[in-house]
Amino acid sequence: MKKLFLWLIIAVIIAVFSLVGCKEAAAEEEVVAEEEVVAEEEVVAEEVVAEEEVAEEEAAAVEYVAPVPIEAQATFDNIEIGDTIRLVYMPPATEFNYYMAIGAGIKSLAEELNVEYSMLAPQSGADINGQMNMLQDVITQDVDAIILSTHDENAAAPLVKQAVEKGIEVIIVNSDILTFPTDVHGVVGYVQRKAQRPIGEYAVELMNGAETKVGLILGQPGWHATERSEGFLEGIEGATNFEVVSRLDGKWNVEGGNQAAMDMLQAHPEINLMAAGNDYEIMGAQKAAEALGRTDIIFLGNDGDTACLEEIYAGNITATANTTPYVMGLIAMQVAYDGLTGNFNGGFVETPSVVTDKSNVLEFLQKPETLFPAPSKEY
Repeated sequence: MKKLFLWLIIAVIIAVFSLVGCKEAAAEEEVVAEEEVVAEEEVVAEEVVAEEEVAEEEAAAVEYVAPVPIEAQATFDNIEIGDTIRLVYMPPATEFNYYMAIGAGIKSLAEELNVEYSMLAPQSGADINGQMNMLQDVITQDVDAIILSTHDENAAAPLVKQAVEKGIEVIIVNSDILTFPTDVHGVVGYVQRKAQRPIGEYAVELMNGAETKVGLILGQPGWHATERSEGFLEGIEGATNFEVVSRLDGKWNVEGGNQAAMDMLQAHPEINLMAAGNDYEIMGAQKAAEALGRTDIIFLGNDGDTACLEEIYAGNITATANTTPYVMGLIAMQVAYDGLTGNFNGGFVETPSVVTDKSNVLEFLQKPETLFPAPSKEY
């Protein structure tokens, strides 16, 4: 009897330990399950964070319109990049703040994209040989891309050809030329004839049938000068009250515009409207007219240079085709980067342009972060 009782106690003890063991195993399984759930949640959280980071990167990309095919299209097949992308911006000259504004846009986005950026240009826009020598030097260096603007496409063509053959991406900026003398990877800019046509139409509307004698200040001979002047002429076509009485080269700068205007107004004092190929020329023209005591002249420019926008606000310049150079720089950099990383296959990318006069100039002057140089005061 005692033995039976002893075995009963042992059986109970074994049962209790078994039950405890089961509970502990179950508890361990629950802990493991909870840990697995937590791990899964952490993975999901990490994936969400990664997706958010990708979304942020995509949101940071500068958008641009769909490219239009160009005739002189270079292949991207020989382009290879390393861990660091090196890009050189080569404007025609440092004397033009307009090109510095484009450069500011390029540099700003280059920093965000971790692209090594540099700029190289002669001081004078008339120094074509200086720019060609610089371009030749850059081709011999370890660069991945060149964003180029030149006043002489034919002089640049042989060197651009060398760069392309070497596997350097070449993007032409501030141009709408679809037939560059040699193949390039892309072209970024406003349609120059299209931008100046509304300026001509604006002039017709502004003069409202009054007799208008026009002095047309051209740039140095080339694609830019031809397209801009022809665009303005298309805009005034059919306006019988308009007559172009003088055309002179303003050499793209303030001094050239000043001299051209001085010569025009002395030879043709009947001129009451002046249109120029860029803002520097028209600002120089306005100073010439002011020196001659003329306050009855309409002044129309092209570019969207900060100083000219301020002159419009002050009432000295009437209007300009504001081609938003800083934005153009951003787009040019994005196109170059996309080309190097396989997301751009070539073509012409159009950038915006808007007729700007005193009625809307504050929209731009009150956004100094998009202008270079910044306005001289707060508006």
